[in-house]
Amino acid sequence: MKKKLIRVTTIPNSLGKLLTGQLSYMSTYYDVIGVSSGGSALEDVRKQEGVPVIAVELTRKITPLKDLKSVYGLYKIFKKEKPFIVHSHTPKAGTAAMLAAKLAGVPHRLHTIAGLPLLEATGTKRTILNLVEKITYACATKIYPNSFGLQDIIIKEKFTRKDKLKVIGKGSSNGIDTNHFNPDLYSAADNLKLRTELGFAAEDIVFTFVGRLVADKGINELLLAFKKLAALKKNVKLLLVGTFETELDPLNKASLDYIYNNDTVIGIGWQEDVRPYFAISDALTFPSYREGFPNVVMQAGAMKLYSIVTDINGCNEIIQEGINGTIIPVKDADALYTKMLQFYEQKDSLYSPETCRTIMINNYERAYIWEQLHKEYSSLEK
Repeated sequence: MKKKLIRVTTIPNSLGKLLTGQLSYMSTYYDVIGVSSGGSALEDVRKQEGVPVIAVELTRKITPLKDLKSVYGLYKIFKKEKPFIVHSHTPKAGTAAMLAAKLAGVPHRLHTIAGLPLLEATGTKRTILNLVEKITYACATKIYPNSFGLQDIIIKEKFTRKDKLKVIGKGSSNGIDTNHFNPDLYSAADNLKLRTELGFAAEDIVFTFVGRLVADKGINELLLAFKKLAALKKNVKLLLVGTFETELDPLNKASLDYIYNNDTVIGIGWQEDVRPYFAISDALTFPSYREGFPNVVMQAGAMKLYSIVTDINGCNEIIQEGINGTIIPVKDADALYTKMLQFYEQKDSLYSPETCRTIMINNYERAYIWEQLHKEYSSLEK
């Protein structure tokens, strides 16, 4: 008889997108249940992964009364299902699930850390978030930072004991399917057609950002750098693939004005499939302030793109300086401009597209991450 494994995330998109295929893979070895906030997206996860799902109201914001209700809802699920393992991802789900699992007597309470939003917080908010983080770690039996840099930060901040921490494989929560992210799936004709539809000329150098269009992704600095580059070079474009979050983390007015009033910047919103846009791009620009282990950088590398990233955990592990990209200081628009200009002027001699892809295949192939996580689960049974 299979042991029961419950995976918990705050929103269904994390179960279905960030962890694509992982629940289905684990269902070969365990009775897997997916738990997240409800709606049609959670039903999509059930169909995609082929595992049962349960809806529990979870919010991304700090909402004390709703959060207590979430903990109680999870507690009831865990008492009924009696799982061998509860494994949570995302901050709010982690706190609620680890506390509920401890109260319910679940023997193995695992939480994956994929970034620490609190690192950008200050004052009272930082104090509260630090406390919440420590509660999560105290309730968990094992914590999995998804990068070695993140593990170092957790130790430095004294959130938990070092022996409670482990990085699975070489980092990443779910690795990357390099057969899926493969530029050879797109012909030159496909790429020219999409470029033309977006208003790009064949000779344009296209810098691309994929992710949320918010301040802590470095979008304000990216626009400052690109504006300077566009004033110097005429055949450059900036492609923004993602959505704004005007309530949580808005861009400044100057950035918004530049996006909306400049035909060298093309915003196409959120896209279900980002591969065609990587295929028509020349380089990824990813000047984020904080990350866990960014899928976007792995995806871009697998699509043979050079990446300009900030010196933060995850990014500085995926990118090898001067080999498959370059690393710049955080919040430094001038350094970003310098590297974008260097890429423009030295693109053909700066890097090998094949090397970018090979590094992703050798280090972050999805099947490898799944195997390593399964080994970890299996070790808990002994």
